[in-house]
Amino acid sequence: MKIKAIALNTFKEAIRDRILYLLFFFAAVSVIFSRVLAVLTVGDRVKIVKDVGLASISLFGVLMAVMIGTGLVYKEIDKKTIYTLISKPIRRFEFLLGKFFGLVLTLLIMTSLMSLIFLLTVFFHTFKIEAGLLLAVLFIFIELILITAVAILFSCFSTPILSSLFSLSFFLIGHFSWSLETLIQKTKSAPLKLFIQALYALLPDLENFNFKTEVVYGLTVLPKYYLFSALYGLAYTAFILTLAVLIFKRRDFV
Repeated sequence: MKIKAIALNTFKEAIRDRILYLLFFFAAVSVIFSRVLAVLTVGDRVKIVKDVGLASISLFGVLMAVMIGTGLVYKEIDKKTIYTLISKPIRRFEFLLGKFFGLVLTLLIMTSLMSLIFLLTVFFHTFKIEAGLLLAVLFIFIELILITAVAILFSCFSTPILSSLFSLSFFLIGHFSWSLETLIQKTKSAPLKLFIQALYALLPDLENFNFKTEVVYGLTVLPKYYLFSALYGLAYTAFILTLAVLIFKRRDFV
């Protein structure tokens, strides 16, 4: 109940943030503009609309998670309201999880609205309701949950600006970590290869949540890959949240 109360309060605080609506506005414009871009581009117009639409939902969703998530804990510390909270019978992990679930709820609503605009844009282009596109959106949302956990982790010990840079770096590294596999194959030094292998195992592979190409082009994906990606996202999120709780417990606010 304590986590629920903090989550609802965080949700109310997040939906009053002007940055959230500014990002949502640009996301909606970007999705709608994809139809104009498709008309001006040579090629399969429908696929261009879908590609740009899904990419917009992913990009602006990540920006929402990072720009709001990195300030959730810092604001409480900066405004000294954390002293009032920790003096009450609320455990620190309950406070952190409440913040996390509150932002996840906010992102769920924002992602749903962006998806609705996206599906309507596709409908006006094809006059078909393509519910299969929601599968790609689902895994985009799982990725956003992970990015939210990362943003909260960095906000536990850093300023919003640095936390934003760290979180965005995490996002970029996560989508290019596959290149380490090529580096491992080309490295001849055994110690260096071992180090890169350890780094590859530790860093996230956010491409596990990227099913945009498969959905847009109608490629067949076995259910086990969807299941693996979902479990991978939940497990990595739990790992990041555990680190955040451990760091937050060790912080001295006195």
